[in-house]
Amino acid sequence: MAQTTFSVRMDSEIKKQFDDFCEKVGMSTTTAFNLFARAVLRERRLPFEVSTVADPFYSESNLAHLRRGIAALNSGMGIERDTVKAPE
Repeated sequence: MAQTTFSVRMDSEIKKQFDDFCEKVGMSTTTAFNLFARAVLRERRLPFEVSTVADPFYSESNLAHLRRGIAALNSGMGIERDTVKAPE
């Protein structure tokens, strides 16, 4: 079987963690990527779930709360800096 080179760009810290993981389980990074590619081809899908789980920070109720807070601050209902005492 002919071999080829496959280049991947990723965050250097993720690469280090991935390399460390592969070493701990007794395989090279190349072997791990080959296993991934073979699993994709065998199963005809990604071998893990990919989803767009909504971040609760961006929920409509939280955004409404943030908008109310911004409006209150913009209307002068926030704490004035002059009245806040620094901790002693």
